[in-house]
Amino acid sequence: MAKETGRKLIAQNKKARHDYTIIDTYECGLVLTGTEVKSLRQGRASLVDGFVSVESGEAWLYNVHVPEYSQGTWTNHSARRKRKLLLHREEIDKLDSKTGETGNTIVPLSLYFKDGRAKVEIALAKGKKEYDKRQALREKQDTRETNRVISAVKRKERGQL
Repeated sequence: MAKETGRKLIAQNKKARHDYTIIDTYECGLVLTGTEVKSLRQGRASLVDGFVSVESGEAWLYNVHVPEYSQGTWTNHSARRKRKLLLHREEIDKLDSKTGETGNTIVPLSLYFKDGRAKVEIALAKGKKEYDKRQALREKQDTRETNRVISAVKRKERGQL
């Protein structure tokens, strides 16, 4: 059997980038059971309500929904169980101290396979206020409009030449 290479995206948490200001990102492994891996290989997972908590020196991923494997038997996993994250000690200590500060949290951004191993990208994030979200949407819309105008002008110039 050929060894898997590259990165295959399973799930993304697009809402996290809207709701939070990303301070720092980390890539970490996951401790999974066999049926969880098979379910993930089918491309089924949801990170929407997920968060990370550091408890007694270990990082845990909560509320990530990995549906039960369809061909699984009594060995099937529970869909929303907590999963251990594999991080270096220094990274766990840093995340633990940073989440102690007001407004900081750890959220999962994406879940993917990298060279055949399940990985999750987590981010140390600070919650945005409602006006920050509106401001970000306004800026995104303004840049989209300016790019549209610039491309229209360039098309017009090409037509005249």
